[in-house]
Amino acid sequence: MEHEARSARQLWVEDERGRRRMPDPVRTAAVRAVLLTSVTLIQAMVAFFCAVSGSWLAFPMLLSSVGSTVVATWSVLDVWITRQVWRQRNGVVSEPSSTARQLRRERRRARKAGVTTDGEPGHGATAIRRPETAALSEAA
Repeated sequence: MEHEARSARQLWVEDERGRRRMPDPVRTAAVRAVLLTSVTLIQAMVAFFCAVSGSWLAFPMLLSSVGSTVVATWSVLDVWITRQVWRQRNGVVSEPSSTARQLRRERRRARKAGVTTDGEPGHGATAIRRPETAALSEAA
C-alpha cells in the first residue's frame, strides 16, 4: 500500500520559491572552479599516497599539486570577481527595498510632471523642461 502511494507521487517537484539562476558567466566560472578544485584535491591525495608508499612520483605530484592549489585559488577568486563585474554591468537587483527603484520612481514622477532634476539626485536642483529644448538636446 505504501509502495503504491510512493509511486503515485511525482519524481520531480518544483519549488515554488526557487532561487534565481546564476548568470551564465558566473555559472561558467563556478563550474570551472569546482572542476579545478576537485582535480587539485585528487592530485594532493595521489601525492600523499605516493609519499606514503615511497614512490618516485611523490615529489613531482607534490609540485603539481602546489601549482594546482594556486590555480584553484585563483579560479575561486575568479567566481567572485566575475559575479561583481556582472552586477556592476547589469545594475542593482531591483527589490522593493532597493534605493535605485525609489530614485527611478521619483525621476519618473518628475518627468510626468514636466520637471527634470539637474545635478545629483536628492539635492533639490530642479529645472522646468521645455519641449523645444528637449527636442534640440535629443537631436544633438
